[in-house]
Amino acid sequence: MVPRYGLWQERMNNKFSLSIVIPVYNGADTISALVGKLALLEIPGGKQIVLVVDGSPDKSLEICQDLCKTIQNPITLIELARNFGEHNAIMAGLAHCWGDFVITMDDDLQNPPEEVARLFQFTRDNDYDVVYAQYRTKAHSLWRNLGSQFTNWCVGITQGKPKSLYLASFRCMSRLVVESILNYTGPFPYIDGLVLQTTNNIGALNVEHLPRKHGKSNYSVSRLLHLFSSMFFNFSIMPLRVGAIAGGVLSLLGFLGFIIVVVEALFFSTPPGWATVSSAVFLLAGVQLMVLWLIGEYLGRLYMTANCKPQFIIRSITGNLPGNNNF
Repeated sequence: MVPRYGLWQERMNNKFSLSIVIPVYNGADTISALVGKLALLEIPGGKQIVLVVDGSPDKSLEICQDLCKTIQNPITLIELARNFGEHNAIMAGLAHCWGDFVITMDDDLQNPPEEVARLFQFTRDNDYDVVYAQYRTKAHSLWRNLGSQFTNWCVGITQGKPKSLYLASFRCMSRLVVESILNYTGPFPYIDGLVLQTTNNIGALNVEHLPRKHGKSNYSVSRLLHLFSSMFFNFSIMPLRVGAIAGGVLSLLGFLGFIIVVVEALFFSTPPGWATVSSAVFLLAGVQLMVLWLIGEYLGRLYMTANCKPQFIIRSITGNLPGNNNF
């Protein structure tokens, strides 16, 4: 990790109006076309492209290295030591971008590069801290869309996200928000959670979302669950409150059941109740195990944070931006 003082000096030496952070994983078929189109965009004040190769098993790193040699646009290339995940890779990119505004986007060309300038101008001209791209039509698979909608619904409940806002990975952030996000040093970053903790001056802009032309989504069910757990446990104590409420409700039902049993025993013939007792025991045991799991999840994450599990590890920083090799 680079001291923040050194990064601040580097930013003063290489200042741009816009930085574009792109986590790269299995992007060998698309990253050249994406960077080529981004390089052609006219951004007043200049732009920096930050490519973060997140332990990609294909030839993404070699292709990105070639792009640094052939593209006539400032590029910072960050190679992570292994795969840390999209949000961790974005954190690495944010730590090494020098723009007054920062756009994050995927490497799969589903976000049209032409929309970058429009998203940047809309954020700057309307004095927003953050602007999220809102897709007219999402070109993802059905299960991916359902997973995204469920996650957005949970973020709305646990973190107060506006109902009408869709949290997309294609977003533009001001320097104020970026610096606030970088204050988080834990191993489980969730960019949108950090954004919502920082500001409520958030806008939305309708953009196109194109069908995937190459490969398939890198988000498997397990990756989506990992992202969901980071959102659910790292930025809210709502699960513990839900467990407490569930425990209180079941305790009340158990007390009412006890009263009914006493009344039956005193005034009525008591019917056989093996099935009822067994069901109640299984229900209560299940709730207890669920609450223990919630507590264990929080304790486990606290344990890994206390033991300094790395947010990301940088193997190398190169590119065609002056000073990249001096970190």
